Amino acid sequence: MIIGGAEDKLKDKIILARFVKLAGGSGASVVVVSTASSLGEEATDLYRLLLRGMGVARVTGLRPLTRDQANDLDIAMALEGATGIFLTGGNQLRLSLVVGGTRLGQAIVDAHLRGAVVAGTSAGASAVSSHMMAFGASGATPKHRMAQMSAGLGLLQGIVVDQHFEQRTRLGRLLSVVAQSPSLLGLGLDEDTAAVVHHDNSLEVIGRGAITIVDGSLMVTDAFQAKGHRPMMVSGAILHSLPSGFRFDLDSRSLLPHLSEVSDRGRRLAESAGKRLHRLARAVAAEGADSFVVERKRRRKDEEEASE
Repeated sequence: MIIGGAEDKLKDKIILARFVKLAGGSGASVVVVSTASSLGEEATDLYRLLLRGMGVARVTGLRPLTRDQANDLDIAMALEGATGIFLTGGNQLRLSLVVGGTRLGQAIVDAHLRGAVVAGTSAGASAVSSHMMAFGASGATPKHRMAQMSAGLGLLQGIVVDQHFEQRTRLGRLLSVVAQSPSLLGLGLDEDTAAVVHHDNSLEVIGRGAITIVDGSLMVTDAFQAKGHRPMMVSGAILHSLPSGFRFDLDSRSLLPHLSEVSDRGRRLAESAGKRLHRLARAVAAEGADSFVVERKRRRKDEEEASE
């Protein structure tokens, strides 16, 4: 679960509520990793207070600040029974430099593989992918050397994530990164917006903003020729802008039916199935009372059709 930052913490808490639900509700065991934050233990305390207020009984915090600490076996073992892991915001490069490739980093990956939900907000969202947007400039126009990449924690393969997307005008740097590495799928998340990535690698959008998806499969660019910080030519990029309720297949890079469409179709199918089941139940009941009832009804129907 990747969050664009500034998720609602005071009102409906839609994103945090989904995280709690996915982690197991009141029975969840959540570990908050606040390494990225410059607020010290305040970041851990904030999410501990929020999550406990939402019914999570067990919330613990981890804040390793060096690779030695992140390699400590006891710290890594703290994730053993976790059903949810929450990576706070802050500085994603600090998070990846301290945690990436350590016992704690591997423990996060292992927890994810065994079914624990891993959520990252802001810097934490950028860090969950294999290729991480370390830092870069704002602006709508893609330019050479606009962004710096580094290795992330590797939970999402073949994806690069950027956050605070619309609020900080980060389309240009995401376009430039995808232009330089068109095999990557770019995800730009607005604030108070999240992508829930399911086991089948489908993405579901929740929250009040949108997610911009940049697909460079058919892209043409002069990225290999651009010099300095000049604008980059990018043509043929496929852009998707998906608000809450829309879904996307990350493997096929295609839009999936809207959740309301799925619900409507499911409701119609359920109603149809319910009517059929009701008819069958009546037929079975009638047949149980008189084994010739169903046959007589069928014969009567055939006679009526023949007389028309």
